[in-house]
Amino acid sequence: MKIKNLLIANRGEIAIRIIQTARKMNIKSFVLKTSKEPYAPYLRAADEVIDFTENPDEISEFLDIERIIETAKANKIDAIHPGYGFLAENPYFAQRCEDEKIIFIGPTPDAIYKMGNKTIAKQLARKYKIPLLEGSVGNLETVEEALEMAIKIGYPVILKAAAGGGGRGMRIVERATQMEKMFKLAANEAAKAFNDPSLFIEKYVRNPRHIEFQIMADKYGNTIHLGERECSVQRKHQKLIEESPSVALSPALRKKMGEAAVAVAKTVNYHTAGTVEFLLDADKQFYFMEMNTRIQVEHPVTEMITGLDLIELQIRMAEGEVLEYKQNDVKLNGWSIECRINAEDVQAGFSPHLGFIEKISFPSGKNIRVDTGVQDSTTITPYYDSMIAKLIVYGEDRKKALANAMNALAKVKIKGIKTTVPFCKAVLSNKQFQKGDFNTSFIEKELDQLYYQEPDEEMLAAFFAAHDYMMDLRKDKEANIDYEKGKNLDPWILNKRLK
Repeated sequence: MKIKNLLIANRGEIAIRIIQTARKMNIKSFVLKTSKEPYAPYLRAADEVIDFTENPDEISEFLDIERIIETAKANKIDAIHPGYGFLAENPYFAQRCEDEKIIFIGPTPDAIYKMGNKTIAKQLARKYKIPLLEGSVGNLETVEEALEMAIKIGYPVILKAAAGGGGRGMRIVERATQMEKMFKLAANEAAKAFNDPSLFIEKYVRNPRHIEFQIMADKYGNTIHLGERECSVQRKHQKLIEESPSVALSPALRKKMGEAAVAVAKTVNYHTAGTVEFLLDADKQFYFMEMNTRIQVEHPVTEMITGLDLIELQIRMAEGEVLEYKQNDVKLNGWSIECRINAEDVQAGFSPHLGFIEKISFPSGKNIRVDTGVQDSTTITPYYDSMIAKLIVYGEDRKKALANAMNALAKVKIKGIKTTVPFCKAVLSNKQFQKGDFNTSFIEKELDQLYYQEPDEEMLAAFFAAHDYMMDLRKDKEANIDYEKGKNLDPWILNKRLK
């Protein structure tokens, strides 16, 4: 079935990103106007806006499954694209779409459920001989069970939320005396974040690389991978800078990991876009970690080096088309790097920095792409995530991509709030990162400082200080202030300058 219109059950930059592809495919886009950001830029980008500002039940608009479904039916909408976050990996939402004959642009409810539950996903991986870290086969029932398993596999171990992701519900346990405390903390966090306190345990790999493979599959069993993304620059298990390909993978290792990623997808008869994530240790041994059953935040770096529109492929797979590409058709050309620009105070532990963006501008041109959902006069609120934009650059090789990224970051101008731009500059200018010698401990162990100081920053600061001083003297002269006669004047009077 050809999709004529679709509802985007999301907001911000990913909503705008989906709108762009929908328009290219002559598909009418609908979006939801919420009470928390009634003037958001994505509303102006869409073809139609549905007013969702009335919310008597005080449920987050993008999480109200029944209301979204009823809205889609009332507007005779063919399909729903969930983007990422919110309901993107909610099997019940996918099932409700299926029940109401609305095309869900994503995998089946069964695939979402099985891959969303980390315990089930690992059981499937084990069944099909996909490399796994040693750990529990099922969920842990008690602290005592966790202690027994930790003795069997050896410390350190990591407790993980069975229904989780995004770094929540995870605790590293270095020794037996920590287990009870960490078990309770992980379970409580998992219950709050995912409404499920279930945990599993596995061997903890110190300082691995985080490598993920982009999957694309149709409804007829044709499955390919589109190469890997390096996602090792993280804080609190949250990705900050991604690139594709990875310097850590040889062609032979890429082939081996890619085949494993495809095998994971096939265990649940997967179709549409998905991402299979692995840990890669210092000995180049890789282990399946999880599968994300949605489009990823960092999908643009894959688009940059493959030339493919992943949102378009998602829509075509949802329409029932046969995947036209074979694995040998996929070519990785050049290098791409994505910097996530977040409204965060890096020196305060990456805490969200709420406020009003007075002025914002981004670079443009060849080899530069900016995906953003904000503009001048946008207010950063506590209701949604802190990401302002994604800056994606391309280069013929990694060295050129790094240089292009630094040049592009220098042209990003954001006034009114603190952002991660100086942090991104610090990472890209770091010698270890430039050599490709880094892992998930990079920020804590290798990054000298969390912000980048421009080479001429001190000289420029001195220049502007001198300039301001001279302007003040000029104002004093124009105001006829005599400092010799005014030695005993109140300092507040002396500070009254001409406007």
